[in-house]
Amino acid sequence: MTSWASTRISELFDAQYPIVQGPFGGGVSTVALATAVSNAGGLGSFGGHHLQPHQLDATVGALAAATGRPFAVNLWVPTADQPRGIDEETFRTGLARLRPWYDALGVDLPEYRPQTLPDFDEQVEVVLERRPRVFSFVFGIPSPRVLAECRRRGIVTVGAATNLDEGRALEAGGVDVVVASGNEAGGHRPSFLRPAEESVATGPLTAQLSSELRVPVIAAGGIADGRGIAAAFALGAEGAQLGTAFLATEQSAAPAVHREVLHTDRARYTMLTHAFSGRHGRGIRNDFLDALATDPADIPPYPQQLWLTAPLRAAGTERANPEVLFLYAGQGAPLLDKAHTDAGELVRFLVTDTDRVFARLADRSSRRRDEAGAR
Repeated sequence: MTSWASTRISELFDAQYPIVQGPFGGGVSTVALATAVSNAGGLGSFGGHHLQPHQLDATVGALAAATGRPFAVNLWVPTADQPRGIDEETFRTGLARLRPWYDALGVDLPEYRPQTLPDFDEQVEVVLERRPRVFSFVFGIPSPRVLAECRRRGIVTVGAATNLDEGRALEAGGVDVVVASGNEAGGHRPSFLRPAEESVATGPLTAQLSSELRVPVIAAGGIADGRGIAAAFALGAEGAQLGTAFLATEQSAAPAVHREVLHTDRARYTMLTHAFSGRHGRGIRNDFLDALATDPADIPPYPQQLWLTAPLRAAGTERANPEVLFLYAGQGAPLLDKAHTDAGELVRFLVTDTDRVFARLADRSSRRRDEAGAR
């Protein structure tokens, strides 16, 4: 076996390689994607925060039927300031601000209807009942009862930290593994103790967490190839999580135009914004993002902004219009290789590429020792 792949992470996850596919929410995760990654020896993940409990149950069942390998189910812990629904006044005010976008696309303004998020506690009960190998979560820490029950049932728990304070809190809460979610990462920033804008970069965050915590750390953010994985391990990580690279594969449910943009020069220009959903995330700049960034204070919080923009996203997908889509991407997107569009093939490339990087470093070190000895 590849020597670097034997870590506490690979042991806990019962995976051949400590390579994790980042979970995607909002319907972008697929059973096919998670299955392909797990079957190739990594840990496939499914982001199910948007699913009603019965839908989540069916999805986890489908994952278990599709692969005999371990996989992760990811949920979002509700935050104290997160609205559960949206009232009519907030709906109409928010919609008025977005009306120019609806008009430009020729999309009818939606009618008001009460909306609410799936119940987190009920979603967790599905996870406990289905017993996936890994339960990962963002935006906080589940209750002690839930973590204890996961441990009793043999479910490994994984929480995300964007700074050292959050990493300490996760370990103190009894979480088994901490993801060092660096500021470079695409998608939503899973901060819960400090503002998302204060997220620490992947390198220093990984070094801080691995130096202080007893539990193993997975590095995430800006990693796209063997160089990133090797660098993460050098900083103390025992696993690497990649999101954007797997988002670009053919098994992901990202719109085709989104996957295409990830392979263009445009992917170099990302920024943190809450224009997409009302919650800070990193995405590729487009007309919608730039327009709303001029006055971000008026953007309703998550999930209200997410609901208000849903028809625009649907129209953007249907018309392959990248200017109104949420083009989530990390700062490692310019490193993506078009040759690896299959998720399983991507895992295999990452393994061989990491082997190559470590071999090159070892050879360089050996040559320097020989040169020093010759002197």
